[in-house]
Amino acid sequence: MLQASALCCVRGEREIFHDLSFSVGAGEWVHARGENGAGKTTLLKALCGLLRPSAGAVTWNGQPLGDIRDEYHRALAYLGHATALKDDMDAGENLRAACAIADAPPVRSIGEALRMLGLDPSDSAPVRTLSQGQKRRVALARLALTPANLWILDEPLAALDTGAVASVLELLDRHLGQGGSLVLTSHQAVDLSRPAREVWVGSMRENGVGESIGDGDSPRASA
Repeated sequence: MLQASALCCVRGEREIFHDLSFSVGAGEWVHARGENGAGKTTLLKALCGLLRPSAGAVTWNGQPLGDIRDEYHRALAYLGHATALKDDMDAGENLRAACAIADAPPVRSIGEALRMLGLDPSDSAPVRTLSQGQKRRVALARLALTPANLWILDEPLAALDTGAVASVLELLDRHLGQGGSLVLTSHQAVDLSRPAREVWVGSMRENGVGESIGDGDSPRASA
């Protein structure tokens, strides 16, 4: 279980967010919401251990991230705004390189992962020739390969067409159905079969957590 406890982040003299507390366990997901620039990406980086919060703590299965860094990184798959792809490699080569870096056996074949995202495994075009949406799909195909239990995704649906969005939502649903955990940001509707816990970030509303009772819009509660 990922647990955030009384998180606070200050940048310069500006408080980005304060007193954020929530958890996400097996088969659960959190939707971090807020206006542009509210601090959602900062929150995700804190959850990944990429930056230290000004106050509060992030734990994985009850242990501080600093004490179990290697174990946590093996359990974590993070996708930020950048695709982190090698432009001179094709899609399949990028996925093979990602598997080698992860040093963990993929859960399915590279060809199957690409097809799940609507990509042709036989396409040998270098990634630099692909559209932004296609590059995003290649990056997302890495998720279809990883055995990581916790996925933290920053705007995973950005630059995707309707068909690709449906493929990604199916992938996320499958991950949750297999007992995985998910934290994401998205300005688009994320219609998954399991209800979300909403975490609101930023100054446009009080930092808070809302529990969803079903698909679509969920009730919201201040912290």
